[in-house]
Amino acid sequence: MQLEHDHSPDAIRQRLAEGPKTSYLRDWIYGGIDGAVTTFAIVSGVEGASLSPKVVVILGLANLLADGFSMAAGNYSGTHAEMDEREHLRRVELRHIAEAPEGEREEIRQIYQRKGLSGENLEVVVDAITADRERWVETMLNEEYGLSSDARSPMLAAVTTFSAFLVCGAVPILPFVLGLQNAFLVSAVTTGLVFFAIGCGRSRWSLSPWWQAGFSTFLLGGSAAALSWGVGKWLSQWIG
Repeated sequence: MQLEHDHSPDAIRQRLAEGPKTSYLRDWIYGGIDGAVTTFAIVSGVEGASLSPKVVVILGLANLLADGFSMAAGNYSGTHAEMDEREHLRRVELRHIAEAPEGEREEIRQIYQRKGLSGENLEVVVDAITADRERWVETMLNEEYGLSSDARSPMLAAVTTFSAFLVCGAVPILPFVLGLQNAFLVSAVTTGLVFFAIGCGRSRWSLSPWWQAGFSTFLLGGSAAALSWGVGKWLSQWIG
């Protein structure tokens, strides 16, 4: 089996010098799923209510832009809040190190005791970490608060979510924009393929095989669409 990267000393040195790569794939999948689900839900609701295809296009495009921007803004704010939280805790740890250094050293000692170190080896590790204040703070952020040192850009997270929402959310309404025959059927089939493809991409974080992750996402999107279609059908009959 071919490994994901080279383990020669030079390759390891270069990889560690470059640092961890920031991934925005989860933002793309998050935006893509929501874009496809919400836009197709609107298409299904309007179709269930037997309204004009023009209504599908108008409501679909309105949702595509407004909801997409709303999601991007929410992701931007959430990612920025994570950065603010990390900086706040970083300043807290710097103050604690300055005012109660022995207490902070004891925290480091107990953290690595829990990892199985003891005796002289433990003290060597404690001395090495606490010899550098930035390394000390980073260790506390990672070990005490569970915060990653991988800084994600709020703007890139927002742009990634918005672009995924636009791309995947445009699929359900495209057949209506093009004036295709059986537009709803084409929309349903192509949107189902989008759900499945997004699920396959999501399998990167899952222990499930790609086809299972794809099928579960397909069922999720299909359920939302079926519910919306049923509500639209029921309302059209109830209102008359």
